[in-house]
Amino acid sequence: MPRQKLWLFSCLNLILLLSLSFWLWSQNQPVELAKPALPENQKLQCASYAPYYTKGQSPFIKGTVISPEQIEHDLALLADRFDCVRTYSVGQGLHHVPETASKLGMEVILGVWIGWTDAENNRELTLGLKLANQYPEVIRAVVVGNEVLLRKEQTPAKLRAYLKRAKDSTSVPITYADVWEYWIKYQSMEGSVDFVTAHVLPYWEDDPQSIEAAILHASNVMKVLDATFSKPILIGETGWPSEGRHRNASAPSLVNQARYIREFLQVAQEKQWNYNLIEAFDQPWKRVLEGTVGGHWGLYDSQLNAKFSLTEAVAERNDGWHLYLSAALGVLVFSLLALFRQSTGASKSANLFAVIPLGAIAGAIAYLQLGYLVLACRDIYEWLALGGLAVAGWVGVLALPAFLLSGSSRARTWMHASLWLLAIAALTGSLLLLLDGRYRDFPISLFVLPCLQFGLVLLAAGFSIGRLPKRYVQILATSILANIALLFIEPLNLQAWAWLALNLLLLAAGFHKNHSSSTPNQHP
Repeated sequence: MPRQKLWLFSCLNLILLLSLSFWLWSQNQPVELAKPALPENQKLQCASYAPYYTKGQSPFIKGTVISPEQIEHDLALLADRFDCVRTYSVGQGLHHVPETASKLGMEVILGVWIGWTDAENNRELTLGLKLANQYPEVIRAVVVGNEVLLRKEQTPAKLRAYLKRAKDSTSVPITYADVWEYWIKYQSMEGSVDFVTAHVLPYWEDDPQSIEAAILHASNVMKVLDATFSKPILIGETGWPSEGRHRNASAPSLVNQARYIREFLQVAQEKQWNYNLIEAFDQPWKRVLEGTVGGHWGLYDSQLNAKFSLTEAVAERNDGWHLYLSAALGVLVFSLLALFRQSTGASKSANLFAVIPLGAIAGAIAYLQLGYLVLACRDIYEWLALGGLAVAGWVGVLALPAFLLSGSSRARTWMHASLWLLAIAALTGSLLLLLDGRYRDFPISLFVLPCLQFGLVLLAAGFSIGRLPKRYVQILATSILANIALLFIEPLNLQAWAWLALNLLLLAAGFHKNHSSSTPNQHP
């Protein structure tokens, strides 16, 4: 194999390695953000509290009961940072919250869950009203129903009946919570509550807001609500996710979450808004409903670690030695693959130089892939599907040293198989993202390494693994058309643009030349 091609292959991967290193370095750099002015006690007003943050805990699992000890532990942690917690139900052990809050000097916005079933609704309401009358000095308000109209689980008339029963049964203020657009749609509900509880979530808007526009959007929403309603307004939920799928210009990230919360607190203090942040703890069970993003709205992670400070700089990542170890292991693996292959005309040192940058990239990408899989996979089936997709990509990448250094025809076969599997997976993913993509992640980290190697580096270095059949091109062309359609819907989605670029690289990988002058000597 001509040595200059190996040198060019290595140099191109070195450029990619430097680019990846710079990106990872920038992601690990602390970013200075607004430092909000807080009340004298330095506490935030209120946060949504749901105790389902450990493995196997979910409100959907029948028989789930949260122990009083867990509630005491959770509220003791939150009491240092919040004056109040908002709950969404009084079932599954949450009736212990008011008693525990009273011991810690906290208040509670008590939630009564209203769903489809009248019998269950009445049980919730009966217990909620009992607690309101038992702890009137602790329970700031009772929220009868959360986004019931949005989910269309009750009619406005039926919801008013529940609210009337609550108001007739306690002196504690009564409210109903829904997204702000539904309060505008059902303005007459104001007559059934003591104050309006509206959710303002820029990420989930029908027109998702960028982090730069999010606070202005929240301010504009509050102006609309103030102009529409005469009763006081509580922002019942507001926040930003730290992980998950971009929605047009709205990008989840830890820095963006910290930025939104800190800027919101500053404006809320200036304008004297009443608010409740969503939410105290990450909720892994919500990933079943809303994908990765659903489980990552907490100010604390599922291990109960605070995600960020309200005063210090915030870094998106904190990779540490794990990343370096993974990159080093990649170098070791690819070096061994090179040393144990019979070369056709290059020295062992040249062979090593050819694959060391690739190995470092591969190791770092493997680290990122594992992080993605941990976030994205919700059950064994997704681990098998997405994990299998990662393996499909690695089959081709691990065959590269054999192909580069000895022209192995078997390696070429493995690379073709890898590309076919990736193409089919890309088409499947693109169609799902277009047709049912609200809660689906872009699997960028699983595709980026093979796409760059086969669709860019090999071609630019003058290597050829042989042209793939027309059917392969048709599959990728269909996937690209689906991507373009998605970009018409979400033109500001950077993840969607990256996904399109990877599909184009996969397509380019199908146009390798067949002539022998650009193909290594054939060895099994």
